[in-house]
Amino acid sequence: MSDAGFRGNKAALPNKPCVACGRAMSWRRHWAKNWAEVKYCSDACRRMKVARG
Repeated sequence: MSDAGFRGNKAALPNKPCVACGRAMSWRRHWAKNWAEVKYCSDACRRMKVARG
């Protein structure tokens, strides 16, 4: 993901659903290096998945 393609248009960022709750997650710069491995939208969803499994 290049910064040149962003230009402030958040609708152009990739999205994917959270594994635990199904909410759509938008790409974040913090997740740039491991976007393929990101599964949960928050720590709360990560804990909920661990509690279920």
